[in-house]
Amino acid sequence: MTSDTHSVLVVTKDSKISVLVSALMVPPMFDLSLTQNFNEARRMCQERVYNIVLVDFADGEGTDFAIDISDSTSTVLLLAPSHLYEQISYKVEPYGILTVSTPFDQFNFYSMIKAAIAVQYKVQILSSQTIKLKEKMEEIRVINRAKLLLMEKLSMTEMDAHHHIEKQAMDTGSKKRTVAEDIIRTYG
Repeated sequence: MTSDTHSVLVVTKDSKISVLVSALMVPPMFDLSLTQNFNEARRMCQERVYNIVLVDFADGEGTDFAIDISDSTSTVLLLAPSHLYEQISYKVEPYGILTVSTPFDQFNFYSMIKAAIAVQYKVQILSSQTIKLKEKMEEIRVINRAKLLLMEKLSMTEMDAHHHIEKQAMDTGSKKRTVAEDIIRTYG
């Protein structure tokens, strides 16, 4: 997250929560979107990635929605009635969903938002690292495929194929993956 503005989707049918959240989460720190409809919220989450999604329990409908979107990179906070807090929290924690007991005071709510922001930073870092690892794994797969083709088509040993790809990359000023892709196009 390079920006200091945090996108937040609030899904609640409770006007008191909407008013309180709108008063606490103001621009430029927050880019706030509100909806009362869970189907609309699903559509919004498909069209845009929110840093934080704040979901009201809403007689259980909110729990289902929170679980549905929990595989996104959004940090999901579920507002649960205090008498159901333990039960709901136990159910949603395995999905990485943070639970906030309602009613809540402004200080505790703001503390939870700060925690969600910290979690969001961590998610962004881990997501970036995951993408890099996937790219590296794909590069290794392509190079191994090229080595196998060289071994198969030109009767090279694995070490000879490896050195061939490295030498081609150095001689042409290319990356090993680019050389490997050329080999795959030629012999594949």
